[in-house]
Amino acid sequence: MAQRFFIIFLLILLLPDLFIYRSFIVKETDNVLLRILYWVPTTLLLAGLIYFTFLTSKEMIGSHLPGTFSVIFLFFVMPKVVFSLIMIIGWPFIHLAGWSKTPFLWIATILTIADAGAILYGAIYGKNRFVVKHVDFTSAYVPPAFDGYKIALLSDIHIGSWSGKPNPVQQFVELTNKQKPDIIVFTGDLVNQRAVELNGLEHILARLDAPDGVYSVLGNHDFGPYYPWDTKEERVENLIDLKRRQADMGWVLLNNENTILHRGNDSIALLGVENDGEPPFSKYADLPKAIKGTEGMFQVLLSHNPTHWCREVLPESSIDLMLAGHTHALQVELFGWSPSSRFYKEWNGMYHEGDRGLYVNIGVGHVGFPFRFGAWPEITVITLRRSTNE
Repeated sequence: MAQRFFIIFLLILLLPDLFIYRSFIVKETDNVLLRILYWVPTTLLLAGLIYFTFLTSKEMIGSHLPGTFSVIFLFFVMPKVVFSLIMIIGWPFIHLAGWSKTPFLWIATILTIADAGAILYGAIYGKNRFVVKHVDFTSAYVPPAFDGYKIALLSDIHIGSWSGKPNPVQQFVELTNKQKPDIIVFTGDLVNQRAVELNGLEHILARLDAPDGVYSVLGNHDFGPYYPWDTKEERVENLIDLKRRQADMGWVLLNNENTILHRGNDSIALLGVENDGEPPFSKYADLPKAIKGTEGMFQVLLSHNPTHWCREVLPESSIDLMLAGHTHALQVELFGWSPSSRFYKEWNGMYHEGDRGLYVNIGVGHVGFPFRFGAWPEITVITLRRSTNE
């Protein structure tokens, strides 16, 4: 897998540089030193790519350095990709139709600058630009006493990405509490790799507060599958530690379980399953177990991976509303489009199938790239509404 990604990123790194070097640098200067200097950033990036792909230590995996390198890589490489693509598109018009090169150079330059600016903004400000989205879910099955019930939905905190940076964590916790929800739910991926990432930040997450409590489920990252554990026992102990820490924070994990929420004489069921993903993601959910005892009630399901909705929830249950995360919208969204739409049918926002719904939260944290643009970190407030058309 590492070799495959290395080859992909190597091509992304080298191909635009080769095009620009042959098409512009060679033609613009005969100075050997300048030609050599052009390749210095590329050489350094290649060295970093080799190091972080093949030579990095276990300790480095949990640090901020890989993420920092990824942003530097994006900043130097993606503008060149954009510039090269525009000029390649313009090649037949310039060389075959005889058009002037100038308009294509202007377009390529403007888009290159815009791309570089977006990367800088997303890395410096975008990843901390928390937004609150207010959404209604209307159903005839919402009990009267729960009409107007507010659910604050968080997902994909990836707390390891905030290590040593308590202020943004404090910010989204305070912003969540400010919404005055009746309940707070979290749909998984609390950590990147290990439970120890919570060190120094647990007391902040423990301040999340709602009258009906804070409930959570486990996501694929929470099981620790991406860390090179020395033994299987270490991975098992890590998961036990993560569960204990959530309990200490006052969060209630619903591991293929349910709880009943009451308002007056009415009640609804809150269900939670452990991660249920399509390959290669882990599959630990036991939906029938989670449903048991809640038949006939209005049901809200917490399940990390949105693909679970079509694979099992819709065909094999009568669950009214499922809440998920996982996609991050790949941390990029432009004019309502995200590359995550190429991988997920349901990747952001509310989806309906008849009178049933799925909401996909694109996450409050980040993983891999410490960067968000357009797909701003999200706190969702979902208000249950009782339909008047019964």
